[in-house]
Amino acid sequence: MKLGNSARSGTYKAVSVIILVLLAFLFLFPLYWIVTGSFKTVQDIYATDPKFFPTEFTSNNYERLLSKRSAPLWELAVPFSSQLSKDHRPVYFSVGPTVPAAFRWLVNTVFMGVMAMILTCITASMAGYALAKKRFRGRGIIFALIVCAMALPKQVILIPLIKEISALHMWDNIWAVIVPTVGWPFGVFLMKQFSESVPGEILEAARIDGASELKTFSTIVVPMVKPGIGALAIFTFINSWNDYFLQLIMLGNGSNYTISLGIATLQSETSIDHGILMAGAALAAAPIIIVFLMFQKYFTQGITMGAVKG
Repeated sequence: MKLGNSARSGTYKAVSVIILVLLAFLFLFPLYWIVTGSFKTVQDIYATDPKFFPTEFTSNNYERLLSKRSAPLWELAVPFSSQLSKDHRPVYFSVGPTVPAAFRWLVNTVFMGVMAMILTCITASMAGYALAKKRFRGRGIIFALIVCAMALPKQVILIPLIKEISALHMWDNIWAVIVPTVGWPFGVFLMKQFSESVPGEILEAARIDGASELKTFSTIVVPMVKPGIGALAIFTFINSWNDYFLQLIMLGNGSNYTISLGIATLQSETSIDHGILMAGAALAAAPIIIVFLMFQKYFTQGITMGAVKG
């Protein structure tokens, strides 16, 4: 009987491994196709028989991508500075050397993703902690509104959002795609669920010892919800990076384009050039992979805690 159970267990594990390997292959194959396609020649890309591996490696796609346009490497607008200037134009600082526009777009996208990630993690962790551990009037209504806001697509709030960004004089500014993501309802909801696991006895002991609210939050709450912050960091970075719709609406100046928006404009000028398209996609995928590898430990812990938690 024990041998039968052992055999069934071994069969189950073997089938599970096979299924996981197949799923991993299905998820990784598009990335493999993009990376290898970015080094293919035009003949390999448009060959009738698919070439799963380049017959001849070439960097021509990257060379053409980097030679299309040029722009300053770094030219960041000061937030809300247009309200203070006489001509109502943003004040820029740190104008860097001229580089290929693709590098500038990549810098814009990385800056956008990192700032959105940092600001969202700060605000969401604070709001989630307050909703989970503080008792105040209207707490349930606020949380209900946050849950309802999670169901609203961006298209529904697009007109009010455009009016708000215009009123703040942030139009055609990289901050116009950062600020709307800071109050992400999903982030508040996620961090509230993690903050619920913080024992109230520890917080009460910190208050008795004379710790301020900020010190209690930074030294006790943040370390205990670190897995949730790590998971939220990945979610926020990827969500901000892939938010093509908001980038398309808010950004109109070529120097402020993100990498996905910039590659799309190149396609509109030169029809569909799959070589440049795959080179740009490979370039855009690299930062996301790096961020995931940096936070994967916390991401795995966050998913596990969320699954075990009742």
